[in-house]
Amino acid sequence: MRPKTTLAAAVLRQAEAGSAAPLLAVFAGAYAVETVSRPCLAPQEAPRRSELVPRVRADARLDQPLRGRAPAKGRRPGGGARLAAPQHHVSWPVSWQRRRAWGYGRRRRCRDTQRRCRWAVRGPQIPVHVVVLEMAGEVAPWFLVTSAVDLAAAQVVEAWTARFRPADGVRDHKPRLGLEEGRAWTKAPMLRTLQVQLVTLTLLRLRPARLDQAWGPDPWWCKPAWNPHKRPASVLDLRRRFGRYRTEFSQCLVQLEALEKCPQPLPQSRDRSGRAA
Repeated sequence: MRPKTTLAAAVLRQAEAGSAAPLLAVFAGAYAVETVSRPCLAPQEAPRRSELVPRVRADARLDQPLRGRAPAKGRRPGGGARLAAPQHHVSWPVSWQRRRAWGYGRRRRCRDTQRRCRWAVRGPQIPVHVVVLEMAGEVAPWFLVTSAVDLAAAQVVEAWTARFRPADGVRDHKPRLGLEEGRAWTKAPMLRTLQVQLVTLTLLRLRPARLDQAWGPDPWWCKPAWNPHKRPASVLDLRRRFGRYRTEFSQCLVQLEALEKCPQPLPQSRDRSGRAA
């Protein structure tokens, strides 16, 4: 059994091999470790490297570039002069930029700042940019790091906030459709469960269009107060709507179960003369 970080690096390598386009990997801070970044930024088998945009720890070690040549003997230094950690970004000699970024389904006001440095996870050879983002509505700032130093801070922010769309899909699969409650010890039932989940989620995504046609101008779901421009309905809205008919669904399931235990032939229709049609 391989750890998740090794599996994540393998998935990134497969995506890199299957596409000629540059790959920009965006992932959570739990995967911002050397076992993931090394195969991507310093690949031995692939002809080109993949750039990363993970979340970085608030107390991550940041260093300046090494000045001069490293000593031939003895312990090699890990980097240049120590810089303030992302949580102490107020001491960075850089300015803030105000902009709007897409996050949580809508555009929000934010401000960001970035600094070019060296990251302890990748060593003193590979330069990175550390971005500090303060989003409206968020209590704590976001600390991001990227190896794609040619990207502007706005592009890094847009790439990071774009991951919330796949995160919404994972949320719909796990807590709302019950994928996290599954118990399987072999590969076949895991694949079957995931396939059923994908079909179910696809049907749920197609159902709002039918409901909109049936209800007409009167909406069958309510938009949240914090997002009056929400469109279309989410899986949570469908769950709330279907929850009103929980009793009818339960009775239908009981009748189906009774029919399976004691199957009865369907009554035949008869014409006016009394003969079976």
